[in-house]
Amino acid sequence: MTVISHRTGTEGRLKGRGRRVQARCASRRFRRLVAGVGAIALVLSGELKAQAPPVDEEPAVPLVHLRRVDASILQDIRYAGADNFTGRPVPGYAAAECLLLRDAAEALARVQKGLLQRKLTLKVYDCYRPRRAVRAFRAWVEAPEADPLGKRFYPGLDKSRLIDLGYIAGVSRHSRGDAVDLTLVALPAKRVPAFSASATYGPCTGPAAARAPDNGIDMGTGFDCFDALSHTKTTGLTPEQQRWRQVLVEAMAQQGFHNYPKEWWHFTYRPERRGRSFDVTISRGRH
Repeated sequence: MTVISHRTGTEGRLKGRGRRVQARCASRRFRRLVAGVGAIALVLSGELKAQAPPVDEEPAVPLVHLRRVDASILQDIRYAGADNFTGRPVPGYAAAECLLLRDAAEALARVQKGLLQRKLTLKVYDCYRPRRAVRAFRAWVEAPEADPLGKRFYPGLDKSRLIDLGYIAGVSRHSRGDAVDLTLVALPAKRVPAFSASATYGPCTGPAAARAPDNGIDMGTGFDCFDALSHTKTTGLTPEQQRWRQVLVEAMAQQGFHNYPKEWWHFTYRPERRGRSFDVTISRGRH
């Protein structure tokens, strides 16, 4: 007959109870470990989301605000408002700011320095242009006529021809941040009357006094005038208009800017170099 002592039974019960306690402790440690890992994952996830750029932005965009390089250059960013051929603010222009690659902005500042000595100043109409704005321009060309007041920008053409004629680009150098649209203003600059979206202004090829408000020197046409009269070396200009266009072209060329022959206002800095385009929103004070 086998005899089980009282001591042996007690030891068995104690061992069993110890194993259960150990199991419960191990379970609690595992749950704490899982909770800790989960918390770390949430923190990291939150940090990554905070660090990630918005959907419509791109990291490491090398654009600077022109006003931070040279605040003396006047700015009249037309695509941030209604005074442009679309008749409304253009997608991507959340602020009326000129952004450029730094070397282009610094070159423009050198142009300005020379002009100030002649009692002249630059005034920019457009600088960096988001790719979405370029797409919006193409969509505007392809859409049915909507705003008869916009006809002043292309008085002698059907707007459906503007791409084929080279006035609207499918891919714009502006999107790379090294192209700029601008004019000259005599100093001291005259006050510009407010633009009215409901007013009827004369065609861009007409007398300066009949066009939309602009304190720029009369170059023979307004900005964004889709007409042969806008070609830099066109005929049909007064001697004074021809002279001022030449002054602008020469001043810009001295600092590496090349003019687009179909638009007296359009210049590209070092057009021979390669680069990438951008689609970041133009905003105030972010670059």
